[in-house]
Amino acid sequence: MTRIELVRRPQHSALFSVLSPFIAVLITALIGGIMFAMLGKSPIGGLHAYFIEPLTEVWSIHELIIKATPLILIAVGLSVCFLSNNWNIGAEGQFIMGAIAGSVMPVLYPGITGPMVLPLMLIMGMAGGAAWATVPAFLKARFGTNEILSSLMLVYVAELFLDWLVRGPWRNPEGFNFPETRSFHADAILPEMLSASGRAHYGFVFAILAALIVWFMLSRTLKGYEIRVLGESPRAGRFAGFSAKRMVFFAFIVSGALAGLAGIIEVSGAIGQLRPAISPGYGFTAIIVAFLGRLNPLGIVAAGLILALSYLGGEAAQISLGVSDKVANVFQGVLLFSVLACDTLIRYRIRIVRPQPAAAPEPAR
Repeated sequence: MTRIELVRRPQHSALFSVLSPFIAVLITALIGGIMFAMLGKSPIGGLHAYFIEPLTEVWSIHELIIKATPLILIAVGLSVCFLSNNWNIGAEGQFIMGAIAGSVMPVLYPGITGPMVLPLMLIMGMAGGAAWATVPAFLKARFGTNEILSSLMLVYVAELFLDWLVRGPWRNPEGFNFPETRSFHADAILPEMLSASGRAHYGFVFAILAALIVWFMLSRTLKGYEIRVLGESPRAGRFAGFSAKRMVFFAFIVSGALAGLAGIIEVSGAIGQLRPAISPGYGFTAIIVAFLGRLNPLGIVAAGLILALSYLGGEAAQISLGVSDKVANVFQGVLLFSVLACDTLIRYRIRIVRPQPAAAPEPAR
Protein backbone atom coordinates (compact mmCIF):
# COMPACT_ATOMS: atom_id res chain seq x y z
CA MET A 1 0.00 0.00 0.00
CA THR A 2 1.39 3.39 -1.02
CA ARG A 3 1.87 5.78 1.89
CA ILE A 4 3.13 9.31 2.45
CA GLU A 5 5.78 10.01 5.06
CA LEU A 6 7.34 13.17 6.48
CA VAL A 7 11.10 12.95 6.75
CA ARG A 8 12.96 15.53 8.83
CA ARG A 9 15.42 17.58 6.81
CA PRO A 10 18.98 17.49 8.16
CA GLN A 11 19.06 21.30 7.78
CA HIS A 12 16.21 23.69 7.08
CA SER A 13 16.41 26.97 5.21
CA ALA A 14 16.88 30.00 7.44
CA LEU A 15 15.57 32.22 4.62
CA PHE A 16 12.29 30.34 4.28
CA SER A 17 11.91 30.26 8.06
CA VAL A 18 11.85 34.06 7.97
CA LEU A 19 9.62 34.22 4.89
CA SER A 20 7.19 31.57 6.14
CA PRO A 21 4.64 33.99 7.71
CA PHE A 22 4.60 36.14 4.58
CA ILE A 23 4.11 33.08 2.38
CA ALA A 24 1.25 31.97 4.63
CA VAL A 25 -0.45 35.38 4.30
CA LEU A 26 -0.03 35.25 0.50
CA ILE A 27 -1.53 31.75 0.35
CA THR A 28 -4.43 32.92 2.51
CA ALA A 29 -5.07 35.85 0.17
CA LEU A 30 -5.05 33.55 -2.89
CA ILE A 31 -7.46 31.09 -1.27
CA GLY A 32 -9.59 34.04 -0.15
CA GLY A 33 -9.79 35.30 -3.73
CA ILE A 34 -10.94 31.86 -4.86
CA MET A 35 -13.52 31.81 -2.08
CA PHE A 36 -14.93 35.20 -3.11
CA ALA A 37 -15.14 33.99 -6.75
CA MET A 38 -17.07 30.90 -5.61
CA LEU A 39 -19.46 33.21 -3.74
CA GLY A 40 -20.07 35.12 -6.97
CA LYS A 41 -18.08 38.18 -5.87
CA SER A 42 -15.14 39.86 -7.52
CA PRO A 43 -11.92 38.39 -6.02
CA ILE A 44 -10.13 41.74 -6.28
CA GLY A 45 -13.10 43.62 -4.86
CA GLY A 46 -13.44 41.10 -2.05
CA LEU A 47 -9.77 41.28 -1.06
CA HIS A 48 -9.88 45.09 -1.28
CA ALA A 49 -12.88 45.18 1.04
CA TYR A 50 -11.20 42.73 3.38
CA PHE A 51 -7.65 44.05 3.59
CA ILE A 52 -7.62 47.65 2.27
CA GLU A 53 -10.98 49.21 3.06
CA PRO A 54 -10.58 48.98 6.88
CA LEU A 55 -7.35 51.01 6.62
CA THR A 56 -8.77 53.97 4.73
CA GLU A 57 -10.38 55.81 7.66
CA VAL A 58 -8.80 57.13 10.87
CA TRP A 59 -11.60 55.80 13.07
CA SER A 60 -11.06 52.37 11.52
CA ILE A 61 -7.39 52.47 12.51
CA HIS A 62 -8.55 53.07 16.07
CA GLU A 63 -10.82 50.03 15.86
CA LEU A 64 -7.90 48.01 14.53
CA ILE A 65 -5.85 48.95 17.60
CA ILE A 66 -8.74 48.05 19.92
CA LYS A 67 -9.08 44.57 18.41
CA ALA A 68 -5.32 44.00 18.24
CA THR A 69 -4.79 44.78 21.93
CA PRO A 70 -6.31 41.58 23.43
CA LEU A 71 -4.86 39.44 20.64
CA ILE A 72 -1.32 40.68 21.34
CA LEU A 73 -1.62 40.34 25.11
CA ILE A 74 -3.03 36.81 24.97
CA ALA A 75 -0.62 35.64 22.26
CA VAL A 76 2.43 36.95 24.12
CA GLY A 77 1.40 34.87 27.13
CA LEU A 78 0.72 31.84 24.95
CA SER A 79 4.20 32.11 23.43
CA VAL A 80 5.67 31.43 26.89
CA CYS A 81 3.49 28.33 27.24
CA PHE A 82 4.15 26.99 23.76
CA LEU A 83 7.91 27.57 23.92
CA SER A 84 8.01 25.60 27.17
CA ASN A 85 5.99 22.76 25.58
CA ASN A 86 2.85 23.51 27.60
CA TRP A 87 -0.24 23.70 25.41
CA ASN A 88 -2.62 26.23 26.90
CA ILE A 89 -5.71 26.17 24.68
CA GLY A 90 -7.96 27.76 27.31
CA ALA A 91 -6.88 31.40 27.10
CA GLU A 92 -10.45 32.31 26.18
CA GLY A 93 -11.61 31.16 29.61
CA GLN A 94 -8.76 32.97 31.35
CA PHE A 95 -9.70 36.10 29.39
CA ILE A 96 -13.28 35.84 30.69
CA MET A 97 -12.31 35.13 34.28
CA GLY A 98 -9.89 38.06 34.24
CA ALA A 99 -12.70 40.30 33.05
CA ILE A 100 -14.98 39.03 35.83
CA ALA A 101 -12.39 39.38 38.59
CA GLY A 102 -11.41 42.86 37.45
CA SER A 103 -15.05 43.97 37.34
CA VAL A 104 -15.76 43.23 41.00
CA MET A 105 -15.08 46.79 42.15
CA PRO A 106 -17.13 48.80 39.60
CA VAL A 107 -20.01 46.28 39.69
CA LEU A 108 -20.30 45.45 43.41
CA TYR A 109 -18.78 48.62 44.88
CA PRO A 110 -19.67 51.41 42.46
CA GLY A 111 -19.41 53.97 45.26
CA ILE A 112 -15.64 53.48 45.48
CA THR A 113 -14.00 55.96 43.14
CA GLY A 114 -10.61 57.59 42.74
CA PRO A 115 -7.36 57.13 40.82
CA MET A 116 -6.57 53.77 42.45
CA VAL A 117 -9.68 52.02 41.14
CA LEU A 118 -8.38 51.29 37.64
CA PRO A 119 -4.94 49.96 38.74
CA LEU A 120 -6.65 47.67 41.25
CA MET A 121 -9.01 46.44 38.53
CA LEU A 122 -6.07 45.59 36.26
CA ILE A 123 -4.26 43.75 39.08
CA MET A 124 -7.42 41.82 39.97
CA GLY A 125 -7.94 40.94 36.31
CA MET A 126 -4.43 39.51 36.06
CA ALA A 127 -4.96 37.58 39.30
CA GLY A 128 -8.25 36.14 38.05
CA GLY A 129 -6.77 34.95 34.77
CA ALA A 130 -3.70 33.50 36.51
CA ALA A 131 -5.84 31.68 39.09
CA TRP A 132 -7.98 30.11 36.37
CA ALA A 133 -4.83 29.00 34.51
CA THR A 134 -3.42 27.26 37.60
CA VAL A 135 -6.20 24.66 37.41
CA PRO A 136 -4.91 22.88 34.26
CA ALA A 137 -1.34 23.54 35.45
CA PHE A 138 -2.02 21.73 38.75
CA LEU A 139 -3.81 18.87 37.00
CA LYS A 140 -0.88 18.37 34.62
CA ALA A 141 1.87 18.70 37.21
CA ARG A 142 0.14 16.55 39.86
CA PHE A 143 -1.79 13.94 37.86
CA GLY A 144 -0.32 14.15 34.34
CA THR A 145 -3.66 15.33 32.91
CA ASN A 146 -3.64 16.47 29.29
CA GLU A 147 -3.58 20.26 29.56
CA ILE A 148 -5.13 20.71 26.11
CA LEU A 149 -8.38 19.06 27.20
CA SER A 150 -8.52 20.49 30.72
CA SER A 151 -7.79 24.08 29.68
CA LEU A 152 -10.26 23.85 26.79
CA MET A 153 -13.07 22.45 28.94
CA LEU A 154 -12.59 25.27 31.45
CA VAL A 155 -13.44 27.76 28.69
CA TYR A 156 -17.05 26.54 28.71
CA VAL A 157 -17.18 26.73 32.49
CA ALA A 158 -16.02 30.36 32.38
CA GLU A 159 -18.52 31.25 29.63
CA LEU A 160 -21.44 29.75 31.55
CA PHE A 161 -20.30 31.40 34.78
CA LEU A 162 -20.23 34.81 33.06
CA ASP A 163 -23.67 34.20 31.57
CA TRP A 164 -25.07 33.26 35.00
CA LEU A 165 -23.57 36.36 36.64
CA VAL A 166 -24.91 38.93 34.18
CA ARG A 167 -28.36 37.31 34.11
CA GLY A 168 -28.49 36.79 37.87
CA PRO A 169 -26.65 38.36 40.82
CA TRP A 170 -24.73 40.99 38.82
CA ARG A 171 -27.55 42.10 36.55
CA ASN A 172 -28.09 45.83 36.48
CA PRO A 173 -31.19 46.62 38.60
CA GLU A 174 -31.78 49.67 36.43
CA GLY A 175 -31.07 47.94 33.12
CA PHE A 176 -34.69 47.14 32.10
CA ASN A 177 -34.02 43.41 32.64
CA PHE A 178 -31.29 43.22 29.98
CA PRO A 179 -28.56 40.63 30.74
CA GLU A 180 -25.77 43.05 31.55
CA THR A 181 -24.12 44.67 34.56
CA ARG A 182 -24.27 48.34 35.47
CA SER A 183 -22.08 50.58 33.31
CA PHE A 184 -18.66 51.30 34.78
CA HIS A 185 -18.13 54.74 36.26
CA ALA A 186 -15.53 57.13 34.83
CA ASP A 187 -12.72 56.07 37.18
CA ALA A 188 -13.12 52.45 36.04
CA ILE A 189 -12.76 53.22 32.32
CA LEU A 190 -9.43 53.11 30.50
CA PRO A 191 -8.73 56.58 29.05
CA GLU A 192 -8.62 57.06 25.29
CA MET A 193 -5.37 57.97 23.57
CA LEU A 194 -6.70 60.35 20.89
CA SER A 195 -10.36 60.84 21.69
CA ALA A 196 -10.83 63.44 18.96
CA SER A 197 -10.26 60.93 16.14
CA GLY A 198 -11.40 57.60 17.62
CA ARG A 199 -11.81 55.47 20.73
CA ALA A 200 -8.50 53.59 20.90
CA HIS A 201 -7.44 53.36 24.55
CA TYR A 202 -4.21 52.92 26.48
CA GLY A 203 -4.65 49.17 26.60
CA PHE A 204 -2.56 49.05 23.44
CA VAL A 205 0.33 50.57 25.41
CA PHE A 206 0.03 47.73 27.95
CA ALA A 207 0.15 45.22 25.08
CA ILE A 208 3.35 46.72 23.66
CA LEU A 209 4.96 46.85 27.12
CA ALA A 210 4.03 43.22 27.76
CA ALA A 211 5.57 42.18 24.44
CA LEU A 212 8.80 44.03 25.23
CA ILE A 213 9.05 42.62 28.77
CA VAL A 214 8.42 39.03 27.68
CA TRP A 215 10.82 39.42 24.73
CA PHE A 216 13.53 40.60 27.15
CA MET A 217 12.81 37.71 29.51
CA LEU A 218 12.97 35.11 26.73
CA SER A 219 16.09 36.43 25.05
CA ARG A 220 18.15 37.97 27.86
CA THR A 221 17.46 36.09 31.10
CA LEU A 222 18.13 32.67 32.61
CA LYS A 223 14.39 32.05 32.91
CA GLY A 224 14.05 32.49 29.15
CA TYR A 225 16.87 30.01 28.60
CA GLU A 226 15.14 27.58 30.94
CA ILE A 227 11.89 27.94 29.01
CA ARG A 228 13.58 27.13 25.71
CA VAL A 229 15.63 24.22 27.04
CA LEU A 230 12.65 22.52 28.70
CA GLY A 231 10.54 23.15 25.60
CA GLU A 232 13.05 21.69 23.16
CA SER A 233 14.50 18.90 25.30
CA PRO A 234 12.97 18.10 28.71
CA ARG A 235 15.69 15.49 29.30
CA ALA A 236 18.43 18.08 28.79
CA GLY A 237 16.53 20.42 31.09
CA ARG A 238 16.51 17.81 33.85
CA PHE A 239 20.26 17.36 33.50
CA ALA A 240 20.65 21.14 33.82
CA GLY A 241 18.68 21.08 37.07
CA PHE A 242 15.51 22.71 35.72
CA SER A 243 12.14 21.59 37.11
CA ALA A 244 9.54 20.71 34.51
CA LYS A 245 6.72 20.87 37.08
CA ARG A 246 7.67 24.36 38.24
CA MET A 247 7.84 25.43 34.60
CA VAL A 248 4.28 24.18 34.04
CA PHE A 249 3.03 26.52 36.77
CA PHE A 250 5.21 29.43 35.66
CA ALA A 251 4.15 29.23 32.01
CA PHE A 252 0.44 28.86 32.78
CA ILE A 253 0.45 31.65 35.38
CA VAL A 254 2.20 34.10 33.01
CA SER A 255 -0.12 33.14 30.17
CA GLY A 256 -3.24 33.33 32.33
CA ALA A 257 -2.24 36.67 33.87
CA LEU A 258 -1.79 38.28 30.44
CA ALA A 259 -5.06 36.76 29.20
CA GLY A 260 -6.82 38.09 32.32
CA LEU A 261 -5.25 41.51 31.76
CA ALA A 262 -6.58 41.43 28.21
CA GLY A 263 -10.04 40.57 29.56
CA ILE A 264 -10.30 43.47 31.99
CA ILE A 265 -8.78 45.87 29.43
CA GLU A 266 -11.40 44.81 26.89
CA VAL A 267 -14.23 45.28 29.39
CA SER A 268 -13.02 48.56 30.90
CA GLY A 269 -11.78 49.99 27.60
CA ALA A 270 -13.97 48.89 24.69
CA ILE A 271 -17.22 47.72 26.35
CA GLY A 272 -17.65 49.50 29.68
CA GLN A 273 -19.66 46.72 31.35
CA LEU A 274 -19.98 42.93 31.51
CA ARG A 275 -22.28 41.18 29.04
CA PRO A 276 -23.02 37.52 28.25
CA ALA A 277 -20.49 37.66 25.40
CA ILE A 278 -17.43 39.88 25.73
CA SER A 279 -15.15 38.18 23.21
CA PRO A 280 -15.54 37.17 19.54
CA GLY A 281 -13.04 34.38 20.17
CA TYR A 282 -9.89 36.34 20.98
CA GLY A 283 -8.46 33.49 23.06
CA PHE A 284 -8.58 31.06 20.14
CA THR A 285 -7.53 33.56 17.48
CA ALA A 286 -4.51 34.43 19.63
CA ILE A 287 -3.20 30.91 18.99
CA ILE A 288 -2.94 31.83 15.30
CA VAL A 289 -1.32 35.13 16.27
CA ALA A 290 1.30 33.35 18.38
CA PHE A 291 2.35 31.00 15.59
CA LEU A 292 2.16 33.65 12.87
CA GLY A 293 4.51 35.73 15.01
CA ARG A 294 6.91 32.74 15.27
CA LEU A 295 6.38 32.67 19.06
CA ASN A 296 8.45 35.85 19.19
CA PRO A 297 6.76 38.61 21.23
CA LEU A 298 7.93 41.31 18.81
CA GLY A 299 6.65 39.34 15.83
CA ILE A 300 3.39 38.78 17.69
CA VAL A 301 2.73 42.55 17.70
CA ALA A 302 2.72 42.59 13.88
CA ALA A 303 0.75 39.34 13.71
CA GLY A 304 -1.84 40.72 16.14
CA LEU A 305 -2.46 43.70 13.87
CA ILE A 306 -2.87 41.37 10.87
CA LEU A 307 -5.41 39.17 12.64
CA ALA A 308 -7.22 42.23 13.99
CA LEU A 309 -7.52 43.32 10.37
CA SER A 310 -9.28 40.03 9.64
CA TYR A 311 -12.05 40.97 12.11
CA LEU A 312 -12.49 44.42 10.61
CA GLY A 313 -12.21 43.04 7.10
CA GLY A 314 -14.94 40.53 7.81
CA GLU A 315 -17.23 43.32 8.99
CA ALA A 316 -16.35 45.47 5.95
CA ALA A 317 -16.99 42.56 3.58
CA GLN A 318 -20.41 42.01 5.15
CA ILE A 319 -21.36 45.63 4.52
CA SER A 320 -19.74 46.09 1.09
CA LEU A 321 -20.36 42.66 -0.44
CA GLY A 322 -23.18 41.21 1.62
CA VAL A 323 -21.29 38.03 2.51
CA SER A 324 -21.70 35.97 5.68
CA ASP A 325 -20.06 36.95 8.94
CA LYS A 326 -18.35 33.53 8.88
CA VAL A 327 -15.93 34.79 6.22
CA ALA A 328 -13.58 36.13 8.91
CA ASN A 329 -13.49 32.72 10.60
CA VAL A 330 -12.66 31.06 7.28
CA PHE A 331 -9.79 33.48 6.67
CA GLN A 332 -8.40 32.87 10.16
CA GLY A 333 -8.64 29.11 9.77
CA VAL A 334 -6.95 29.15 6.37
CA LEU A 335 -4.20 31.37 7.77
CA LEU A 336 -3.55 28.94 10.64
CA PHE A 337 -3.36 25.95 8.30
CA SER A 338 -1.09 27.89 5.94
CA VAL A 339 1.29 28.80 8.77
CA LEU A 340 1.42 25.22 10.03
CA ALA A 341 1.83 23.81 6.51
CA CYS A 342 4.68 26.20 5.69
CA ASP A 343 6.47 25.41 8.95
CA THR A 344 6.02 21.67 8.38
CA LEU A 345 7.38 21.76 4.82
CA ILE A 346 10.36 23.86 5.93
CA ARG A 347 11.39 21.26 8.51
CA TYR A 348 10.26 18.10 6.71
CA ARG A 349 10.17 16.79 3.17
CA ILE A 350 7.43 14.60 1.76
CA ARG A 351 8.38 11.09 0.75
CA ILE A 352 6.07 8.71 -1.10
CA VAL A 353 6.72 5.10 -0.17
CA ARG A 354 5.48 2.54 -2.68
CA PRO A 355 5.13 -1.13 -1.85
CA GLN A 356 7.97 -3.33 -3.07
CA PRO A 357 6.93 -6.07 -5.54
CA ALA A 358 6.89 -9.49 -3.99
CA ALA A 359 9.87 -11.65 -4.90
CA ALA A 360 9.11 -14.48 -7.32
CA PRO A 361 9.24 -17.91 -5.67
CA GLU A 362 12.22 -20.04 -6.53
CA PRO A 363 11.46 -23.04 -8.76
CA ALA A 364 11.32 -26.35 -6.98
CA ARG A 365 14.27 -28.65 -7.52
